[in-house]
Amino acid sequence: MKYIRTSITLTFAIVFLAIAFPLNDSAFAQEPAAAEKSDEATLRHLKKVLWKKAYREQDTKLLDRILASEFQLIRNDGTWSDKKGELEFIKKNKPTYDSFEYNIKRLDIFENGTAIISGEGHVKGRNDKGGYEYTYQSSNVLIKRNGIWKAVSSHVSGVKRTEQKRDN
Repeated sequence: MKYIRTSITLTFAIVFLAIAFPLNDSAFAQEPAAAEKSDEATLRHLKKVLWKKAYREQDTKLLDRILASEFQLIRNDGTWSDKKGELEFIKKNKPTYDSFEYNIKRLDIFENGTAIISGEGHVKGRNDKGGYEYTYQSSNVLIKRNGIWKAVSSHVSGVKRTEQKRDN
């Protein structure tokens, strides 16, 4: 009889614990979800702040940290560039824009340490022809190596320019 009581008590305890503390996917997914939120914040900051800063301030050291050694860019005109080419480009080309905003429309982080950031850039500025404004679409592929996100590929397309009147 003592064995039956102990067995019933043990069974009751197991059932109670199973109901009170279910072991499902969400119980084990808390740590990766927190890491994913941290990665998402890091990637947003990288794309919306750091990448923009590197080009605006012609900061080759910052851009060097953002781009992976095998980075490739396909420009809107179909020409290709690599990391070395982008570092040379920002060194030689001072930006003429006054404002630049990037709206992230897609940010996906995959379990294999790959991320995709896609969105729309909006640029306004002045050059020797006067004021200008344009929008473009871009997609970026990043990988996480040794805990650090690096861009391996970018593609720019859909550039729409709005030339403004020449200043007199």
